[in-house]
Amino acid sequence: MRRSVAITAGVLVIAAGTAALTAANRDTGHAGQPQAMPPATAQITRQTLQETLDVDGELGYGPTLTATARRPGTVTWLPAAGAEVTAGHPLYRLDNAATVLLSGTVPAYRAMSPGTEGPDVQQLEQNLRALGYQGFTVDDEYTDATADAVERWQEDLGLPETGVVELGRVVFASGTVRVDSLEAEVGQPASPGQRLLTYTGTTKVVTVDLDVDDRAVAKPGAAVSVTLPGGKRTPGKVTEVATVIEPGQGSNADPTTRIEALVALDDQQAAADLGLAAVDVTFTAAKRENVLTVPVAALVAMDGGGFGVEVVDGATTRHVPVETGLFAGGRVEITGPGLTEGATVGMPK
Repeated sequence: MRRSVAITAGVLVIAAGTAALTAANRDTGHAGQPQAMPPATAQITRQTLQETLDVDGELGYGPTLTATARRPGTVTWLPAAGAEVTAGHPLYRLDNAATVLLSGTVPAYRAMSPGTEGPDVQQLEQNLRALGYQGFTVDDEYTDATADAVERWQEDLGLPETGVVELGRVVFASGTVRVDSLEAEVGQPASPGQRLLTYTGTTKVVTVDLDVDDRAVAKPGAAVSVTLPGGKRTPGKVTEVATVIEPGQGSNADPTTRIEALVALDDQQAAADLGLAAVDVTFTAAKRENVLTVPVAALVAMDGGGFGVEVVDGATTRHVPVETGLFAGGRVEITGPGLTEGATVGMPK
């Protein structure tokens, strides 16, 4: 994985200190002699300074999930790879009976019948209502009224009208899904736990792997810039961040920990013509607005420690101690007595 920090304070301080170590001791000239001037100059500017972190990302459809059989039967229908399945429609069929995709975040984990209570019941009732079935209250209780609506739903699906939603009849997903790959074949016998297909979301997202030390830059809601193949840049936003622990390779190898972040593109059309693709993602590690800055090379080491700049005023110069802030893009944030935007500072060799 290619990772590059735009600029790091530690390296820059060392470089600036080494290059300018003797500049603070510049001979200001003896009486009656002209004062030595810096070999080059630069301006103090007021600007927004940003430290960035560039990492590799993969454009795709986000995490891949697996649909497995929850009851025995023969696979009689599967959607095509790449097909999109919306809530209320079959995701697959066993023994010609549909297993239906529904919207929800709680996985289907049990049969539901009158007397069942819980968030999965509420998800089911929300889906029934969205599909046009009425006569029940949407809550977390599976009542006889819920069972009546389920019977009508089962009749429309061509299923036995039992009023009971058995385990394996529905698959809950966060929304419309895209079939990524088929793991079984039509006509193949299936047993509980067998993989039938994999699926993803339908929205293009970027998956980024980060070192644990860089987690601070990938907070949910953080704005990023994504560079697509061909150089086009488009804004994005971090939507999810997860810590992933991978077992080591070999009996004595230690596990490794990484951070996985998902980035949603603000403009889906920007990647509409792209499938899976390698992209660059730029995170903002730090940002300072409306600050005075100078080139890093303008810093000079002061006799008493710390850094300063050599302010050029006509034919004379003076050294002003400064406090340094953010380093980024070859410049550094400074504060010091009497420093103003547009002032000229020396640039040591």
